[in-house]
Amino acid sequence: MKPVYNASSVLTFLGGFMRRLGSWFSFFLIVTLATSSLQAQLDNADKQLARDIFQQLIDTNTTESVGSMTAAAEAMAKRLRDAGFPATDVAVLGPDSRHGNMVARYRGTGAHKPILLIGHLDVVEARRSDWTTDPFKFVEKDGYFYGRGTQDMKSDDAVWVADFIRLKREGYKPDRDLILALTSDEEGGNANGVDWLIKNHRDLIDAEYVLNSDGGGVNTVNGKPLFVSMDGSEKLYGDYQLKVTNPGGHSSLPVPDNAIYHVADALSRLEKYKFPFELNAVTRGYFQRMATIEHGQRAADMKAVLKTPSDRGAIARLSEDTIFNAIMRTTCVATRLEAGHANNALPQTATANVNCRILPGHSREEVRQQLVKIFADPKVEVRYVANDGMVTDRAPEKLGYSPVQLRPDVMQTLDKVAAQMWPGAPVIPTMSTGASDGIYTNAAGLPTYGISGTAIDMDDVRAHGRDERLGVQSYYNGVQFYYLLLKALTGGK
Repeated sequence: MKPVYNASSVLTFLGGFMRRLGSWFSFFLIVTLATSSLQAQLDNADKQLARDIFQQLIDTNTTESVGSMTAAAEAMAKRLRDAGFPATDVAVLGPDSRHGNMVARYRGTGAHKPILLIGHLDVVEARRSDWTTDPFKFVEKDGYFYGRGTQDMKSDDAVWVADFIRLKREGYKPDRDLILALTSDEEGGNANGVDWLIKNHRDLIDAEYVLNSDGGGVNTVNGKPLFVSMDGSEKLYGDYQLKVTNPGGHSSLPVPDNAIYHVADALSRLEKYKFPFELNAVTRGYFQRMATIEHGQRAADMKAVLKTPSDRGAIARLSEDTIFNAIMRTTCVATRLEAGHANNALPQTATANVNCRILPGHSREEVRQQLVKIFADPKVEVRYVANDGMVTDRAPEKLGYSPVQLRPDVMQTLDKVAAQMWPGAPVIPTMSTGASDGIYTNAAGLPTYGISGTAIDMDDVRAHGRDERLGVQSYYNGVQFYYLLLKALTGGK
């Protein structure tokens, strides 16, 4: 075992001493030793366990096409049972043999209602020919772990399993139960695990609130922590099919009424269109906090968009950044295109998929109708595509969920632990520009907070992309972060 230091006492002593030195080096040394003292608590055995769990998950193919979520769920269940969790507290259950979900309960004193931890086991597809390594083999090189799911989100699944085992080994007794649900089909498919558990086994996962590590995280620039994000809101996901049909004909007799041209024109109009600017409680808080760590024109623009009315020039300048643009408005983008049946024939059908991420307070049907207005072409049918692939004339009219209330007990604890791990990097509530299983838990009345402890450089986000990777130290810091956070939230012994 490596020695365990008291970070607070070290900081107090060095703070007084270094103030007398009065050099910039003092602050650097304090931060370095504080971070080292925290990392010292994660000994070699803990690191090896965490690495082994991570590798096992990456090496298990959990794509919808050929993978098995059940295999990953069973593997994690076995690790928990082998670590001493009663078999009655660890279950794998689901609608079929491939879409199993693991639910494990870490028993506490029962003084408070449980906390539910959710993470998905499935990953998006990946082709070996696109990658420099095998996407379904865990590879460590150049200070990174490579593999599909290293960022999204098998790293966090492994963090929780490793921390459950570590806490169990230490004999820790939380003041409430901790429930871990590792689930299927967040990335797609028609067997979403969180939705299925809520509908079929609500008793197993009922909780006071939810921690969702498929959101939030440590945002870094060249490895330096800039801020720690906590997703208190997220956009609503929606897919729409554009379809044009006509009789077709011989390609030697071209006509202007070409199905492909209609779809192309519609997509061109969409490319130029910007949905209205809009802020909510979380995104206003985001720009308020970001303005304190940004500089120059960008900081001024963040302050200007908060005014009433918002400064149009500031909105335009911030919108040039894709992330800020997505935070301030609904976004829709073409993701798939298909047309024609032969090289020498006019197309009888042309279709495209438009994927939208919709601001809270708006519905999928509202956006579908807006797309019809944008395209302004009666020949372009705009229909809604559900998660199971079913195409319907109308979309759901349920509004996207409002931001969650920021509980002081959660936020203050997060502030404290983040300050220990990453001094000087503030916690900033954010709205996820994507979507997660939080849509199901929030809808079920379970307030959900997107919190992850892994750090990713803001220009190295590779989730869903080629050569997905996560820094080795970032992963181990994530293990330590959630170990500290869970203990701080549950006040046990």
